[in-house]
Amino acid sequence: MIDNLFNSLKDLSRQGHLLEAFETFSLIKLHSSSTNYDAILHSVSSLLSSCANFKSLPQGKQLHAQIISLGLENHLTVVSKLVTFYSSFSLLGDAHVVTVNSNILNPLPWNLLISSYINNGLHGEALSAYKEMVHRGIRPDNFTYPSVLKACGEKLDVAFGREVHKSITAASRHIWNLYVHNSLVSMYGKLGELDTARCLFDQMPERDAVSWNGIISCYASKGMWKEAFVLFEEMRVAGAEVNIITWNTIAGGCVRTGNFKRALALLSQMRSCGISLDPVAMIIGLGACSHVGAIRLGTEVHASAIRSCFDGFDNVRNALITMYSRCKDLRHADILFQSTEAKSIITWNSMLSGYTHVERSEEASFLFKEMLFSGIEPNYVTIASILPLCARVANLQHGKEFHCYIMRREGFEDYLLIWNSLVEMYARSGKVLAAKRVFDSLRRRDEVTYTSLISGYGIQGEGKTALILFDEMIKHQIKPDQVTMVAVLSACSHSGLVAEGNFLFKKMITVYGIVPGVEHFSCMVDLFGRAGLLRKAKEVIMSMPCRPTTAMWATLIGACRIHGNTEIGEWAAEKLLEMKPENPGYYVLIANMYAAAGRWSKLAEVRTSMRDLGVKKAPGCAWVDVGSGFSPFVVGDTSKLNSNELYVLLEGLSDLMKDAGYVAGENLSSEEVSEEIECCNM
Repeated sequence: MIDNLFNSLKDLSRQGHLLEAFETFSLIKLHSSSTNYDAILHSVSSLLSSCANFKSLPQGKQLHAQIISLGLENHLTVVSKLVTFYSSFSLLGDAHVVTVNSNILNPLPWNLLISSYINNGLHGEALSAYKEMVHRGIRPDNFTYPSVLKACGEKLDVAFGREVHKSITAASRHIWNLYVHNSLVSMYGKLGELDTARCLFDQMPERDAVSWNGIISCYASKGMWKEAFVLFEEMRVAGAEVNIITWNTIAGGCVRTGNFKRALALLSQMRSCGISLDPVAMIIGLGACSHVGAIRLGTEVHASAIRSCFDGFDNVRNALITMYSRCKDLRHADILFQSTEAKSIITWNSMLSGYTHVERSEEASFLFKEMLFSGIEPNYVTIASILPLCARVANLQHGKEFHCYIMRREGFEDYLLIWNSLVEMYARSGKVLAAKRVFDSLRRRDEVTYTSLISGYGIQGEGKTALILFDEMIKHQIKPDQVTMVAVLSACSHSGLVAEGNFLFKKMITVYGIVPGVEHFSCMVDLFGRAGLLRKAKEVIMSMPCRPTTAMWATLIGACRIHGNTEIGEWAAEKLLEMKPENPGYYVLIANMYAAAGRWSKLAEVRTSMRDLGVKKAPGCAWVDVGSGFSPFVVGDTSKLNSNELYVLLEGLSDLMKDAGYVAGENLSSEEVSEEIECCNM
């Protein structure tokens, strides 16, 4: 009969019929003898589990009272069940009291208590419980140590972590445990002791997926991607199972280090291994597509997100908006944006950055106002996204308004990204003194801050000031990056500082460890070309490891025309024409060079090439502030009411240019002069 009653109690408990289960338990107690002690014990365990699973706190407490009356409060199984029961309601104080009052020397209840503390983020309490456990003479086991080591890592308690490590070494007596060893590697990784973590990892006689994932995560968390990538490849060679977290970690690391194609290849390998992309993987993939303009792959990820019902996730949708807008498909970006009902600040920022990326200033301005009207307050990312656009529309009024907004708002002073954007905005607009005032007001500066101001001075032809800033940057131990070197080399070029620029180019490789890219070689071609050292410019192009760009050839052609070197100019023109560029300005540049040299047959060939390729020269256009707004001024445009007066003014400007020594284009018409000015500014 007792067996039937117990089976009935188990079924009732499993189904959540606690009232009937407790009535059955009363019958079990009534009919049990001293020989049926196990039936009562198992019934109590079953009822406690049911109370925890079905969140029945009052019934569980009543059962606890019966446990005490039955004298079971010191039984290992019952105490463990009570700890689990109270922990399920986050009543860890009660769980602690039950554990302490039990006087059980078995570590199981303590392990459950420590684990519950950690699950609730109470790492300090977990360590205190461990210390109390050891003080009572209870020996920790291999289930205790992983939890305690995790608490040490989360608390960043290096000293106690090492103490626990010593205890493990002393207690194990050369008996190796994989789970404890994995926990040690993870703890030292979180504590920043990567050498110790790696040493422990290398000493492991066997490793599982957790071992590999743990050490890779250690390096990734510290941004040591080179080591993480190497370990990832070793893990795959070893045949260990790679979980999706590690796949995402490595793919995300590729995005962080600029290896976007590798990130996309890893995601493709994930799918070929039968691993479905989760929202994190999709966000990583969309980010990589955004950077390389891979809209087709981005669309495939979008389709996968729809099939997996992940497209409704806010972070995935925001990544999709960013991907489409960065790939210049603003129509699809806007469709996604408009279909988002609850737009967060991140959603607005994603769409805003898309418009600013393609320099759609009017749409960006309208969207920003719409965001304000909707009650969304801009954050530092919003401001940093829209500030660069203010420098491109030839009117700083909006930029100054943003500057005032930033100054009035609290909380923006710590975001260097905003202040760097302000420096860049003023510098790119030619307001270098305003940029310098913002620069001087900053307590903290990085390579971006210095680069923006160096670039501003370089554009203004103040190369020596730019070099002083560069030296100051080095003295403050701020390491220049590739963009910084482009800015300082360009500054040398605009100011005719040939020796200084050449010296910095060599120093870039030997001292700063920066491998020159096509942008740096372009700066050197421009540097030598402006100074008339055309053979040196040619040598740079001939010796560079990468393929010359169309802009590089155009730079050399422009220099040859200015300095009257038709030989090198023709050579560069042939190379440029072989590339069949789509930019009509390049053909005009070549034509002007041949016209200046009197090479009319060559000029005719260029015109023929333009006609055959369907290349048409768009008229030069400038935006002029007429007080009530901006008005476009196009070459050859006679539609303006005061066009006659404007062309008289243009002729006067042409005469002033000639008087100032601009003689290379003195045989050109006013329209050709305007076209040439446009070409030189490209």
